[in-house]
Parts: sequence; C-alpha cells; structure tokens
Amino acid sequence: MDLTGKLLIAMPGMGDPRFDHSVVYMCSHGDDGAMGLIINKPSDLRIKTLLEQLNIACRIPIVGERLVHFGGPVEMSRGFVLHSSDYEANLHSMQISDDFSMTATLDVLEDLASGRGPLNSTLALGYSGWGPGQLEDEIAMNGWLTTEANSKLVFDVPDDEKWEAALATLGVDPLTLSASAGRA
Repeated sequence: MDLTGKLLIAMPGMGDPRFDHSVVYMCSHGDDGAMGLIINKPSDLRIKTLLEQLNIACRIPIVGERLVHFGGPVEMSRGFVLHSSDYEANLHSMQISDDFSMTATLDVLEDLASGRGPLNSTLALGYSGWGPGQLEDEIAMNGWLTTEANSKLVFDVPDDEKWEAALATLGVDPLTLSASAGRA
C-alpha cells in the first residue's frame, strides 16, 4: 500500500485531538514510514507575519493575508509549502504527483511573496509523521479513511469544509460514521 499523493481523512473518535476532523495530504509513504501535511487546520498566524519574521518583503497582499496551517505535531517550527506542480524551487522541490509538489526551502517563500511562486499553495508549520507500519496500523484500527487527492479539494475548498468534502469523494455521509471499529 503506497498512499503517497493521497488524502487521509480522520475518523471520528480516533483518539488524538490534534487530528480531529483532519484531512492530511500524504507527501511520502514507504517502508520507512510516512509523512503528510494537514491541509484543513489554519492557525491564527498570517503569512505576512511569518514573512516579516524572516525579513522577506511581501509584495502580494493577497498572499500575505492567507493563514499559515498547522501541518502536524512534528517539527512545528519548520515550514513546508504544498503546491501545484507548475513551480519548482531553485534549491529543491519534491514532485509528489503530476499535480502536487512540496518545497521546504526559503526560496519558495521569497517567490510567493514576490508573485513568482506556484499558482496554488498551502503553507504549513510542522508535519504529520508515522514510523514504519504505524500508519497502516492506524488505518486497520479504523483511524483513517483514504481517498484520491485533487487540486480543487486541496486548494479551493474552504478549510472548514474540506473534511466533509473529502468524505463526499467516497460517498460517505459524516452522520453515518462510527467511532468504533468492529471485527467480523
């Protein structure tokens, strides 16, 4: 099972409040573990404030007004930009799929602030990480559903609607979900 480029949808009652109603875009998944970014949990921090702290002038007001997201509980002082694959950083961008890339270098912030960045992007502090086999165990214990990722859901749907929109891609009504797993 390779979930790279897919979405994880947190099930009710998963037990970790940091992931309550989360939608996680999976940046990598393999034998050595998994890494993803929560895409529907904005913080109170505006991008322009973060750019000011980094001494980067923001010339694009609409970029500066957007909120930085909580990407997950690991390395919360580190930034990650999930973006459309129309952009590649000078230093390094990781292409995840035909539609998505991720960049974790300062040059993407400079390019976003000057209008040379990707067409679509989400800036997150921290990431969600799992050790070998951990994510598979959480899925088996009814902690997560998985679905295909698409640009519209990731970048265009308002954050407070992404969880239900992700469930809708599977034909699942949130009111029908159970917080407990069963065994047949």
